[in-house]
Amino acid sequence: MTSGQASVCVVIAAKNSAGTIGRAIGSALREPQASEVVVVDDGSSDATAEVSFGTDDGTGRLRILRLDTNKGPAFARNHAIANSSAPLIAILDADDFFLPGRFGMLLEEDDWDFVADNIVFIDARSADMSPEVAAFAPEPGFLDLAAFVEGNISRRGASRGEIGFLKPVMRRGFLDRHGLRYREELRLGEDYDLYARALARGARYKVVHSCGYGAVVRHDSLSGQHRTLDLKRLYEADRAILAAGDLAEHARRALDSHERHIRGRFELRRFLDEKRELGLARAGLRALTRPAALPAIVGGVAGDKLDAFKSRKRTTESGPAAPRYLLSARPAAQR
Repeated sequence: MTSGQASVCVVIAAKNSAGTIGRAIGSALREPQASEVVVVDDGSSDATAEVSFGTDDGTGRLRILRLDTNKGPAFARNHAIANSSAPLIAILDADDFFLPGRFGMLLEEDDWDFVADNIVFIDARSADMSPEVAAFAPEPGFLDLAAFVEGNISRRGASRGEIGFLKPVMRRGFLDRHGLRYREELRLGEDYDLYARALARGARYKVVHSCGYGAVVRHDSLSGQHRTLDLKRLYEADRAILAAGDLAEHARRALDSHERHIRGRFELRRFLDEKRELGLARAGLRALTRPAALPAIVGGVAGDKLDAFKSRKRTTESGPAAPRYLLSARPAAQR
């Protein structure tokens, strides 16, 4: 299959995204390989659906599905996949957009089950949502399970950069053969979990360094936004992968490390919940009964305070951050 023959279903799960959904849909419809664009309005209380209908270009490729209540991105994406048929599936977040020509570049080769490209991160405070994007050498390579999982262990103070943010095009045939869909109980890390399970089943996950995806970054994403239950379900998903099959030792070590990382975040959130409900003294006493959790709690509280201070300082003392890229890449050779 060449890029000219490719048929892609673009899946957009959207909740209260009236301000950005038009840009997202327009960028998908601009791609000639996008034979289907399926938007799932996930229980929005704003005009997301109405704005979506208003972007229809008359080609018959756009379909809007509405859910009466919010079911989460995993359910919404599975719903879109079940109501589409294109052999390739691409996920587009409702805040984000494709850069022109993304699929033509990304789908040139046919040696993959998942294929992802570089991402340019754009500050939501920026007035320019169509920046000039650097041309990078493709330099394709493949991720194995261990490299993928290790690349999803975030480092406090580092820029948003986990490779779980990559948005690969996926072969429907591979997903179907292995019975893979998003875990609908997950509302955090649902992409990471799907890709990790696919890699555990032998998926060829190709990454090229050329950039075709624009992601909008908002500066209100401290750890307090994640529900405690979401973090618990995510580290339990790691445990499920570990229990499901025969994995190479380096993959098991990476999954163990990721599980501990997410469990530490869970312990911090649980402590903060108890502090809010019971007060600092009683929450501290409860934490003492979980000595293994204390390093995560103490380090997390201090780190969150530092991150909050830095975030306020960035917001008050500087303008929008310059665009940056997820993957380090070498500039393309000049012709």
